[in-house]
Amino acid sequence: MDRAAIVHDNFLRRVAARDFPGGISPAGPLTSPEAVALYRAQCLSRALDRQSRAMQKAGQGFYTIGSSGHEGMAAVGAALRPTDPAFLHYRDAAFQIARSDQVPGQTPTWDILLSFASSSEDPISGGRHKVLGSKALSIPPQTSTVASHLPKAVGAAYAVGAARRYRPEHAEMPEDAIVFCSFGDASANHSTAQGAFNTAQWTSFQSVPLPLLLCCEDNGIGISTKTPKGWIAATFSNRPGLKYFSCDGLDIFDTFWTSQQAAAYVRSRRKPAFLHIRTVRLYGHGGADIPTTYMPKAAVEAEEANDPLLHSVRLLHQSGAMPPDEALTVYKNTCARVARVADQASTRPRLQNAKDVMANLIPPERPCAPTNSPTLERRAEVFGSDLKAHSDPQIMSRLINWALTDLMLDHDEIVIMGEDVGRKGGVYGVTQKLQTRFGSNRMIDTLLDEQSILGLAIGMGLNGFTPIPEIQFLAYLHNAEDQLRGEAATLPFFSNGQYANPMVVRIAGLGYQKGFGGHFHNDNSVAVLSDIPGLILACPSNGADAASMLRECVRLAREEQRLVVFLEPIALYPMRDLHRTGDAGWMRTYPNRSEKIGFGEVGVDGTGDDLAIVTFGNGVYLSHQARAALAAEGINARIVDTRWLSPLPKEALTQAVDGVKRILIVDETRHHGGMAAALMAHFHETADVPLARLTAEDSFIATGPAYAVTMPSKDSIVAAAKELRNAK
Repeated sequence: MDRAAIVHDNFLRRVAARDFPGGISPAGPLTSPEAVALYRAQCLSRALDRQSRAMQKAGQGFYTIGSSGHEGMAAVGAALRPTDPAFLHYRDAAFQIARSDQVPGQTPTWDILLSFASSSEDPISGGRHKVLGSKALSIPPQTSTVASHLPKAVGAAYAVGAARRYRPEHAEMPEDAIVFCSFGDASANHSTAQGAFNTAQWTSFQSVPLPLLLCCEDNGIGISTKTPKGWIAATFSNRPGLKYFSCDGLDIFDTFWTSQQAAAYVRSRRKPAFLHIRTVRLYGHGGADIPTTYMPKAAVEAEEANDPLLHSVRLLHQSGAMPPDEALTVYKNTCARVARVADQASTRPRLQNAKDVMANLIPPERPCAPTNSPTLERRAEVFGSDLKAHSDPQIMSRLINWALTDLMLDHDEIVIMGEDVGRKGGVYGVTQKLQTRFGSNRMIDTLLDEQSILGLAIGMGLNGFTPIPEIQFLAYLHNAEDQLRGEAATLPFFSNGQYANPMVVRIAGLGYQKGFGGHFHNDNSVAVLSDIPGLILACPSNGADAASMLRECVRLAREEQRLVVFLEPIALYPMRDLHRTGDAGWMRTYPNRSEKIGFGEVGVDGTGDDLAIVTFGNGVYLSHQARAALAAEGINARIVDTRWLSPLPKEALTQAVDGVKRILIVDETRHHGGMAAALMAHFHETADVPLARLTAEDSFIATGPAYAVTMPSKDSIVAAAKELRNAK
């Protein structure tokens, strides 16, 4: 049966009969006008849920998860400030509606109905998804990935405190803001959520400012799996560094009062708190879910009997704020008004083509203040003795270190974070001395949790910082890849370009690392990165390129708000020699601090027209080793360094191979899912010459003497080139 219709009919009947569920009398600071406003917000949330179902039946609406049973969140919205960033649970329409009342000019009914209709005029997503959110209300949109928004909420709260120490040019959060983050009781068990709770406690335990209000909306069930009774209170009421508050979400007076107390604690103490709100879930999980298929009918009816709107009418009556007959009229009028507006919203235009859908995968550029241009004295002070070595050839890791130093001198909003990046300077010493040069506020040693590292970066990016998080090894990224795919990359898409997650993620990775590694430290898989829309993936092959490309990556993040991953080949960090011991053939001098390698600019070494070897990273190094042997075989080769792996710089690649007779792609990633497939497809479509590819095997990487046998080598490149030459 249609549970929404049953709940609606029960409400009409029981209010008319003054048949209300029991509960305590209204108490607390909520005034009568405020209570009436909250009830109106609750009615609007309920009416919108009912209308979304009607729109779906009529083919004018699409999948949605309703807020019915969680209307008490209106009281939480009213207890906070509209400038407090709010990362909302998908059942929090009432929160957004109540917050709309605090900001003039808002039209929540129209806005949410446009979202239900997937209209391109939807002010938050532009018709791309049914999401809550509003730029004017400081509510970034969230998708339904379970708990994935919690790590960035922790990061955003940290960013509020960090901005007190240094306020970035594009900071948006007030200095006295608190960050609000809500989620369900089932989501609280997710490993992503647990990591965020732990990070918040870990930070608070060290007395680092973290104004974060976590809110668990406990309806006792996750889709069909029950949450053990008392579990949330038992596991969260005594956590160190996390103050616990609880209230009855069916009681707007209790919820408002408790939320005010929790918000005041967080705002004054700058410490995180956990707000536990009891709710009920009406209608089932969402969409076509029917709760009676997995719950006893009596249990479903018991939840429906506790309808929060019935409780609100009782409380309004007992407090003298509004009599039941008037409350019933408000409900009926709201439902009728929503139905009228829905008829209009259903006629509004929708996205029609791929171009329109993809229009905001890439966020808009933003104006930025000029570079700091530090004085010669300041630069000499920061670099110290390293400055004298700038004209001498150096290994890649040192040149990256110097590039980071100059970038942090140029842009005060750059913050680097990651495990061991500060005192130790990273596993490979790439960030050595940076904490001494710039302090622990800009060189943040994090706890060991990749999700929290990326969440910190996302949250800080939302408040105007330019984060450069470090993931120690490419293999470790897989523990947290959804923070890039499901959060950072999707935010411009689902916010119609109103929000972005600018950052440069530095990752040490790829294969060929001797002695230390195996499959968990040597990882030659980049597929998880190369297929994320909007993400830029860059990979240098030598120190000078690394410095120049890193500068461009920071420019892309800072000015164009792009999400960039800078993949640093571990094996090339210390590489000195090319052909023989002591030849220093792979060392480079530090490029002039103004030099950049532009986004999409490929590297071409040599003018040979017999063969173009198209490669990247370690493949460039190996191809240079192989070129002398190829010349001895009468094959005059040029080497094309792709540099930018995603999106592929197709036009530049086409120009780079112009006039060659054959193309050999050397790819250190795996045969299936590796970079060679896209490169082969591109050249097949654009170059009328013989093609071949040399890739790594579809294998993990071993430790010990066989560490490199599954990947291309100097000898295998020579053999592949000769085979391509001899092929008919």
